[in-house]
Amino acid sequence: MSSAASASKPWVVVVGGFLGAGKTSLILTAARLLGQRGLRSAIITNDQGNELVDSLYAKTRGVLSGEVTGGCFCCRFSKLMEAMDRIRLHDPDVIFAEPVGSCTDLAATVLAPLLQEFDSYRVAPFTVLVDPSRAAVLLSEDADPDAAFLFRKQLEEADLVCITKTDIYLDTPELPHAEVRYVSAMTGRGIEEWLDEILSGCLPAGVKSLDIDYERYARAEAALAWLNLSFTYEPEIPMSPASVAGPLLDHLEAAFTKAGIPVAHLKLLDTSPAGWLKAAICANGEEPVVEGDLDASPAKLHDVVLNLRATGTPARVQEIVEAEMKQFAGAIRNMRLNCFSPPPPKPERRIPAIQSQ
Repeated sequence: MSSAASASKPWVVVVGGFLGAGKTSLILTAARLLGQRGLRSAIITNDQGNELVDSLYAKTRGVLSGEVTGGCFCCRFSKLMEAMDRIRLHDPDVIFAEPVGSCTDLAATVLAPLLQEFDSYRVAPFTVLVDPSRAAVLLSEDADPDAAFLFRKQLEEADLVCITKTDIYLDTPELPHAEVRYVSAMTGRGIEEWLDEILSGCLPAGVKSLDIDYERYARAEAALAWLNLSFTYEPEIPMSPASVAGPLLDHLEAAFTKAGIPVAHLKLLDTSPAGWLKAAICANGEEPVVEGDLDASPAKLHDVVLNLRATGTPARVQEIVEAEMKQFAGAIRNMRLNCFSPPPPKPERRIPAIQSQ
């Protein structure tokens, strides 16, 4: 694909997957590789709430970004189109769209409507990312029924499935309804090949339409508490981003484990004058994945953004986070905290796709 050929009609690449599958990391690696080809990329992130770690993370990596907040792409499709049109003013070759990690039925509510905009955009095959460790849990007989429902529906509608984190996990479970690729955002394994495949124009996009009970879908999403938190921290003595983010993540994980609340995804970004650090876990007891300036010097000011998805009531989840915030030694300023369960999904447009043969 040449830059000149796509500048007037950029590709839209929707990359889905369950919470913690590695969507943002893969997209940013793909953007870097496309940049080496002389192609410009952008990313549109999405969340039920506001103040997104992923949006800020993309900016730290120098990637043009936009976001759709306050609801998933399907329920705010017009906002997605507005975000794409704004980004298009910067002449991107590829626009990556990253939906909410608990979202499904995207082929009918996002891909199919996008395909109607064929005069403006080219739509790539719908890729769903899968964390092999999370897949093994969600495909087991004793899996949480709500999370398993969302995960299986995501697999059913994927045009392509990419197993992620292959630099960490060697064994991968057998996946139903899946044509599988293997990738790693850390090493770059398989991403060039994936890009060549989805941007070739040879594969159909959004051809699998789900048979889905929206009441069941709503119950599954409502089982999750969504918490978004941001604040400015002025420690009593200068601290590095690692010395702020690490203990906060550890203490929260321990508190949720003690309370019997499963963490689906917990990620935070600490930005200071000395550097930035992003840390995340996808389950209780998991070793955090850390990126950024690990050797950044101590600083007197830290801007922290935290996004948490956990299986529990919003009131209890918020109570645990607020208790942890009281343990900080120093001043907490400009704190904004929002905790809720998502409302029932109500797509703006739903166009059943043509079933693949």
